[in-house]
Amino acid sequence: MPDTRLESLTVVLPCHDEEDNVDQAIRDAGAAARDAAHAHEIVVVDDGSADATRRLAAACAADDPHVRLVVHGENRGYGAALRTGIAAATCEWILLTDADLQFDLGELQGFVEPARDLDLLVGFRLVRMDPLPRRMNAYAWNRLVDRVFDLGVRDVDCAFKLIRRDLAQGLRLTADGAMISTELVARATLAGARVAEFGVHHRPRTAGRQSGAEPAVVISAFRELRRIRAELDATPPKAAARTPASTEPPHPQTA
Repeated sequence: MPDTRLESLTVVLPCHDEEDNVDQAIRDAGAAARDAAHAHEIVVVDDGSADATRRLAAACAADDPHVRLVVHGENRGYGAALRTGIAAATCEWILLTDADLQFDLGELQGFVEPARDLDLLVGFRLVRMDPLPRRMNAYAWNRLVDRVFDLGVRDVDCAFKLIRRDLAQGLRLTADGAMISTELVARATLAGARVAEFGVHHRPRTAGRQSGAEPAVVISAFRELRRIRAELDATPPKAAARTPASTEPPHPQTA
């Protein structure tokens, strides 16, 4: 059977106070990357954690030459952490995911074959395993940003995105907070990227704390939404090459 792996892959793991998850997240990322790519690196971005996240990630980096730790001296936000990880990536492809263990990174293998014809592969949660209020907020947010930005994706904040490094590093990403996912897809589409969606399974968070619904995070997201919409309105679009979205997981597994 021919080897169809990616030539190289950077897994970007933004972390803030994930001491209960980060060690396993790095191990899972390494296993998935080895299966999906000939060469890989894992870039852990500690976004000013106040717990043991940085120490644990540093220990992993000391033990594994594939792991690099980048540190923010203070908490700068999810978007800032993703931007730092993207800037630090050196491989052909970048997997943007989270360290909260809510995804089976083994499903990355199902993204490899379609990646031959795409620039950005966006995961969507087949069944979202979050509390009901969070699911309701997410539904409203996805409807809003799709209406404002005409994204054509159903789950823009799903933390399972595979993107070409040259595309990601060429985008003028500016969001510091939760708007980063919307901005990434919107700017990639505006740049003419070939974009498609693929279903992935989602797990409930079992450790750590979600901060996406905190008032400060929500207010910041709306401020960034207005600013980025105004910036995109002033940018001439290129011919987009969006591929029809998939409705099935690329690598079916039992949820």
